[in-house]
Amino acid sequence: MGANVKNAAHQYLSDEKVRQLISDSQAGDVTARDTLVNSNIRLVWSVVQRFLNRGYEADDLFQIGCIGLLKAIDKFDLTFEVKFSTYAVPMIIGEIQRFLRDDGTVKVSRSLKELAHKVRRVKDELSKRLGKLPTVVEVAEEMGITPEEVVYAQEAK
Repeated sequence: MGANVKNAAHQYLSDEKVRQLISDSQAGDVTARDTLVNSNIRLVWSVVQRFLNRGYEADDLFQIGCIGLLKAIDKFDLTFEVKFSTYAVPMIIGEIQRFLRDDGTVKVSRSLKELAHKVRRVKDELSKRLGKLPTVVEVAEEMGITPEEVVYAQEAK
């Protein structure tokens, strides 16, 4: 899919035509929706370029970007005097960022990540002070938390 879609020549649509197609698409016209998607493929690819080299295939990011484009088509408010691309780019970026952020098998809460960071810091400080690796109990006592919380935080990283 990659190269031929990226470099495909797509018809340029005037702002007026884009607005009409969006109106039609939001009313259920699948052909209008397809036309909008096809005419904005290069826009999606240009956004995807910003997210390459993060361990994901370009085509996977492209598919996620297209989901953002579809959401932009569905949610674009025709009463605003703004170009569709101005609205679509942040929607595409947001969808890709959401994918990158949420694509873990287990989601670790921010508070647990912060606790894990504090545990590492206290562990380093205790190592220097004691001249040895501290035990879980020593770290817990230093932090005023239970040993279970220390272990849980260390496993969550």
